[in-house]
Amino acid sequence: MFLETHIPPNEPASISYLLGCAGQGKAIAVDVHADEVDYWCQLADQKGVRIEYVVDTHVHADHRSGGPALAQQTGAHYVLHESSQCRHPHETVQDGDRLKAGNVQVQVLHTPGHTADSICLLVSDLSRVDEPWFVLTGHTLFVGSVGRPDLPGQAERMAVHLYRSLHEKLMSLPDYVEILPGARAGSVCGAGLSGKPVSTLGFERRFNPALQLDQAGFVRQVLENLPPEPEGMAEIVQYNRGE
Repeated sequence: MFLETHIPPNEPASISYLLGCAGQGKAIAVDVHADEVDYWCQLADQKGVRIEYVVDTHVHADHRSGGPALAQQTGAHYVLHESSQCRHPHETVQDGDRLKAGNVQVQVLHTPGHTADSICLLVSDLSRVDEPWFVLTGHTLFVGSVGRPDLPGQAERMAVHLYRSLHEKLMSLPDYVEILPGARAGSVCGAGLSGKPVSTLGFERRFNPALQLDQAGFVRQVLENLPPEPEGMAEIVQYNRGE
């Protein structure tokens, strides 16, 4: 299994990923920005892999997605959760669905809260063991923080969904599972993010302040500590939805 991360030059708080099976030459790209399409195409060529799937963990509000363009350029499947309102040609997944790239298996976890269509991707390397190794958490769970729930509107209701997604989906996983989020310190999609781009569920369970709260306290805290809205949010969302 291989895993590549990239920090988009124009969005230094964001993180995108390419992972897959070098032996069988298959890969999955996650949360690609519009200005990264050529980068990931060139890297895939260098590694001798074909990008089979391009996944957005949700319709982003802070940057223009390169998902549709990368999928079109590589012939990959562009993948979003079935609740997404995106009009770009795409395939939909549900909670529990699995995507495979050679020996790499990705299980979809529907984790609404940051947005209604948010998903996390639980990754296993089947050449080693069937158990999960890490989870790509998008903007649901960050190192030291959680995603903001207000961008789609109905902030209090979405905050409740976020709390339940965190505790019923992610916190039910083993402590050893690593978390690889879609952003780090400086992102406007959460407050109090660490600059360290990786952690474990066990560490976050013990030390992430938001995960120590009951539901009422969680909702209150995340709504009281909202960062400013992303600049140009309405235009970005419209672009990412293909409207």
